[in-house]
Amino acid sequence: MASIPAPRQEVFEMEVESGFLPKTGDALAWGASLGIHVVALALLAMIQFEVLTSSDATIDSALVEEVEPQQLKFDSTLVDVIGNDSDINSLTSSQDSASHLGERDPAKEVEEQVETPLDEPSLVITEEIPQPSKAEYTTIIQTRGATEHPGGVEGAVDRLAWEIANSLREGKTLVVWCFDNSPSLSKRRELIADRVENVYKQLTAMNVDADKALLSTVVSFSDKMKIMTPEPISEAEDVVAAVREIKSEESGQENVFSTVFAAANKWLVYRQKMQRRMMIIVVTDEAGSDAPLMMEKTIAMTKKYGIRCYVVGDGAPFGRAITETPFVLESGEEVIGVMENGPETLHPDLVRLPYWGVNSRDLDQMSSGFGPYALTRLAAETNGLFLVSKENGRQRFDPQVMRNYAPDYRPISMIENDVKKNNAKRVLVDAAMMTKEINLPVPLLEFPAENDTVLRQAIGEAQKPVADLDYQLQKYQMLMETGEKDRAKVGEARWQVAYDLGMGRVLAQRVRCYGYNLMLADMKVNPKKFEKQGSNRWRLVPSNNVSSGQAVKKMAAKASDYLNRVIDQHSGTPWQIMAEREKGAPLGWEWQEETYTPPAPGGNMDANGKRGPKFVNEVDPKTGKTVRRQLPDQPVRKNI
Repeated sequence: MASIPAPRQEVFEMEVESGFLPKTGDALAWGASLGIHVVALALLAMIQFEVLTSSDATIDSALVEEVEPQQLKFDSTLVDVIGNDSDINSLTSSQDSASHLGERDPAKEVEEQVETPLDEPSLVITEEIPQPSKAEYTTIIQTRGATEHPGGVEGAVDRLAWEIANSLREGKTLVVWCFDNSPSLSKRRELIADRVENVYKQLTAMNVDADKALLSTVVSFSDKMKIMTPEPISEAEDVVAAVREIKSEESGQENVFSTVFAAANKWLVYRQKMQRRMMIIVVTDEAGSDAPLMMEKTIAMTKKYGIRCYVVGDGAPFGRAITETPFVLESGEEVIGVMENGPETLHPDLVRLPYWGVNSRDLDQMSSGFGPYALTRLAAETNGLFLVSKENGRQRFDPQVMRNYAPDYRPISMIENDVKKNNAKRVLVDAAMMTKEINLPVPLLEFPAENDTVLRQAIGEAQKPVADLDYQLQKYQMLMETGEKDRAKVGEARWQVAYDLGMGRVLAQRVRCYGYNLMLADMKVNPKKFEKQGSNRWRLVPSNNVSSGQAVKKMAAKASDYLNRVIDQHSGTPWQIMAEREKGAPLGWEWQEETYTPPAPGGNMDANGKRGPKFVNEVDPKTGKTVRRQLPDQPVRKNI
């Protein structure tokens, strides 16, 4: 050991004796202990560093390459934006916070916040307003002015309650109820009055009517509008009372569009100056007598001021403007109720032809699945809805299928331009207009034959209308064939199927008519002899034997191709039903002998001079057998 200078040696010995320094024997032990603790501390430091390194690696897993600590540099532009522009190397508190923000994934945090459910207030409601399914209001977003089938009058009111509630969430709302006061609507008005009272109470319970946020007014209309509530009201009881005060009127006119225009104009101050949202709800079972004059004007006015229009009405008949149904007036009189509740399209697209030898009465008033064009367009243009509360006819179709065949509700000028540009569309509309205006005859199929003279007379009478029928069918065929080249350019399913059905039916009718004339001409020249005793009448029945020439047989094959395309590609639609019915009777003819009782002299008068019941023979499409049906006495036809 090196020697220690004397002064320092004394101090050293004093420290050893006092215990501040270990003695020589203990020094080695103390040094060993110190070394062990230093090593232990070093190991602990290394373990902590590894943990931190592991944690950092997990957080920064998005980095592709590892970067050495000395290579990390701070971008001065980031420091300027996030920090405080300090020249020192350590981060300030604001910079430190910013660095932690940079380590987080903002997109992931936003996604987590969106997925976190929000707390909703709990409401005590005795009966909740039925809400549309997710599929329904998804469709509404995709289709402006869609026709909906909410399930009757009650379902329509519940759907309206949903619309009113949504409007109230956006702001104060004025609802204008416009009721058709036709006798045919009396029961429906009562149903709506009962339902509205419950709906308004629910809206109040949901606190959407706080501070008179919901105001309502009621009008009725026929040829003129009658105001039931001069000033808007807020109480549900007052709304119901006003609806029940409406009296039925038999004017025969339903000026829907004039009423909507006048009502919107009368209460427009609530929309303009008071900044209230405004909804007009029309309840009717017809298309509107004033649609040709007032539709465009009413649509322009309601669109301009953002007034949404909703309609609770009847579905339009397929391809028709008018439906007829038995109805009992409040006076007790039984009438045939005539209602103009169609058509569903702007331009007619159904080529109307009679059916030969098959029952087609159920096809006359099939439901189109849509509301009448004019009212549905009013709803479409104003972002409202047409709610079908009733469908007429026996044949009804799946609304989801029929959505693919929705009429065109674009502005009229756009529709007309499309029709003019495509010959297939143009000739279809022309043919549909022609068949709508001309009532084609249904040829006679039964010919009395007590002797050859009676038979020839009956055939001669039958040939007269058929000559005109064949002339008309030839015109339709020539017209439709001019559009065949453009048929391939048609993209809309409704136009495609309408053209194919029209062409198929025209060709099929021409084949039948040609064969019919040949059969009559041959029978008139060379009357057939009965094989069964007692037979006294010949009847033409459909047959698969098309006995005409090759040109007619080629036409028959072409007709079958068109009709099969409709059946195969447009299942579940009215066009499929009509194509199947057309094909239900073969295109050829054959004679069948029958026995019948000739009428007494004087027609079908009985012994008392009163006219007896009328009968008609029809072929049942299911069994193929001829059935005799008595025609009912027709009551008075009356617009209701």
